Amino acid sequence: MSEHPVVVIGAGPQGLAAAAHLVERGVDVVVVERGDGPASAVSEWGHVRLFSAWPELTDGAARRLLEPTGWVAPSSGYPTGAEWVNDYLAPLADALGERVRYATTVTGIARRGRDKVVDGGRRSQPFVVHTVDGVGMESRVLASAVIDASGTWGQSNPAGADGFPALGENQASESISYRIPDDVSALAGSHVAVVGAGHSAIHTVLRLSELARRSPGTKVTWMLRRGSAANVFGGGAGDELPERAALGSRARSVIDSGLVDLVTGFRVAEFRRDDGMLTVVAEDGREVSGIAHMFALTGFRPDAEMLRELRIDLDPTLDAVAGIASQIDPNIHSCGSVGATGARELAQPEQNFFIVGVKSYGRAPTFLAMTGYEQVRSVVAHLAGDHEAAARNELVLPDTGVCGGSGGFDDSSGSCCAAPSVLQIGLRPVAVG
Repeated sequence: MSEHPVVVIGAGPQGLAAAAHLVERGVDVVVVERGDGPASAVSEWGHVRLFSAWPELTDGAARRLLEPTGWVAPSSGYPTGAEWVNDYLAPLADALGERVRYATTVTGIARRGRDKVVDGGRRSQPFVVHTVDGVGMESRVLASAVIDASGTWGQSNPAGADGFPALGENQASESISYRIPDDVSALAGSHVAVVGAGHSAIHTVLRLSELARRSPGTKVTWMLRRGSAANVFGGGAGDELPERAALGSRARSVIDSGLVDLVTGFRVAEFRRDDGMLTVVAEDGREVSGIAHMFALTGFRPDAEMLRELRIDLDPTLDAVAGIASQIDPNIHSCGSVGATGARELAQPEQNFFIVGVKSYGRAPTFLAMTGYEQVRSVVAHLAGDHEAAARNELVLPDTGVCGGSGGFDDSSGSCCAAPSVLQIGLRPVAVG
C-alpha cells in the first residue's frame, strides 16, 4: 500500500507535527482540516494565554522543517492561542503547502470494500477516508495509514452532573456558555456562575473576578462538583510550570478575598428560569438563584462517530485509547510520570490506525502539547519502520506538585496519593499547553 499517503485528520498542533515528521522521513502525507485555516480550534480560544512556555509548544521535526524558510523559534514567553497560531502553527502549515486541505470534513473511515464485520483480506486493503468539502462535494481518499488528530473541540460536556444535559439546560442555552469568555464587560453588575474544576474554569473565574473588582454589584459564584477545593488550586511551589502554579495561586486569592463565592459538592441537576434569570438546582436540592449567565466548563469528550466502521479499542470509562487509559485515569492518578505515550500503547486492533493528541485522552482533562508531540514522533517512526525510535520514550514532563485526582469526589481530603504513579498535567483542551 506504499503508493497511498498517510492521511492525518486535523491541522492542529499534533496533526501538523505528525505531518512534519512524515515529511522528514520521506513519507507522503495528506492533512485534512475541517476549518478554513490551520489550527482553527486553537484560533477559537486565541484570547487565552497558555501556561506552557514557547520551548514546550513547538515540535522538533516541525522546527527542522521551518528553519530553512527563515523562521526563528520563539525562545521565551507564554503565548496566547492566537500567538501560537500566528507565530508557529500557521507558518508550519504554510511550509507543508498543498499537503494540507482545508474546509474538508471527514465523515467516515473504513477499509476499502470492507465494513467493520468483514475479516477476509482486511489488512491488505487501504483505508478509505470519506470527506465532504465546504460546498457539499463528497470524495474519498485512499490511505496506507490514518492518524486521527481531530481533537475534542466542539464536543463540550454539559453542565449536568451525570453526563447528560441537566433538566432545562437545553432550553436555557442562550444563558449558558461552554467556552472561556473573552470580553465579559456586558455582564457587569450581574450574577454570573461558573461550574467546573479545571484550568478553563479557573481562567474564567479569574476573568470574572477582575470584572467584579472593577464593577461593584457583580457577583461571581464558582460551583465545584467535588466535595473539596483541595486540589483545584494546583501544586503551588511544587509545580514545575510556574505560570500554571500562578494560575492556581490567583484563584485561591480571589476566593480568600471574597470576590468569588465558592460552592463545593454542587452537582447540577436542573436549570429553572424566573423573570429571565436562572436558578440552578443541585442533585441534593440546594439552589443558586438570580444567575444572569452560566459558564459550564466541565471538559470535553471525543466523537467516535466517523470511526464506526473501524475496529478500535477505547476505554469504557474515559473514551480514551485503551492502551493509555489506566495511566491517565483522573479517578486514580495525579502524581508520578506518564509513561504510555508511544506507538505501542496507542496501537489499535485496526492496524496502522492511530488516535493521537487530546482525543487519545478521551475525557481525561490532563493533556500537554509536548505529550502529543511525543506521541506523533513515535507513531510516525513506527509507520516508517523505525521500530527502535518508535519504542524510545523521549518525553520529560514537568511535575505538578499536586497529589490527588478526583478520587476525592466525595471526600473532603481529596487525596489519592498513597502510591503516586502518574502525573496529572495540563488543563482542559480549550487551553492545552
